[in-house]
Amino acid sequence: MTPLGLPAEFQVSADEVHVWRAGLNQAPGTLLRLAGILAADERERADRFVFADDRTRHVLGRGLARLLLGHCLGVPADALVFEHNAFGKPCVAGAGGAAERLEFSISHSGDVVLVALARARRVGVDVERAQAGRGIDGIAGRFFSAAECAALASLAPASRQDAFFTCWTRKEAYIKATGQGLSLALASFDVALAPGAPARLLATRPDAGERERWTLQDLDVGEGYKAAVAVEGSGWRLVSWTWDPFGCARAAGGNHPVPEGSAVP
Repeated sequence: MTPLGLPAEFQVSADEVHVWRAGLNQAPGTLLRLAGILAADERERADRFVFADDRTRHVLGRGLARLLLGHCLGVPADALVFEHNAFGKPCVAGAGGAAERLEFSISHSGDVVLVALARARRVGVDVERAQAGRGIDGIAGRFFSAAECAALASLAPASRQDAFFTCWTRKEAYIKATGQGLSLALASFDVALAPGAPARLLATRPDAGERERWTLQDLDVGEGYKAAVAVEGSGWRLVSWTWDPFGCARAAGGNHPVPEGSAVP
């Protein structure tokens, strides 16, 4: 085991997508160590947050991403330099050619922080705490496609909140994976949202063929949360981890599509 809970043998192969989950309830010393490997601009951003939980989520997300990327690339975590595309999506500067590049995505909500990694595949992850009373019909009307709004309206009222957050996380994961963020209109593509429906893109506009270039997978990150990962291509398997700076539990993986397994105690 390496310092701060990474298995010494941990690597990301081309046919794997790894998703790491961390909770906010970390020892102060752990957060200080993570903050110490952040770049100056990342620490400055952390200091601008008014609420302690927001600072913790930022430090955990960026710090854990640095630990994972540095370990896989054989570079000290605090020496990594990030560059950003025109839409603000970060990547590791000078991390090799297209075949070797290590893609990552960070998301956090409530008490959950997720970091997804994939090699030579674009990846995006999103997690949301499924809170009631957020005016989901109004939000859906503003951001979802016409087909998604119709599908949501067709559901029984008791099922709509769950379907709304299922749809939202699948859409957010996809726009993050493409690297375009909110510059890609959320209404320009459709995702499945019906209860029990497999995670997938149903339609993409104006390029209908884009739908076939991506795979979506729901993630089980705990009661009261919805999460999803979007990955370029197919033929990959999901490997899930629960991060603990004093040890690491590996969850079950398998050939895609495989639901996220339960963490080993």
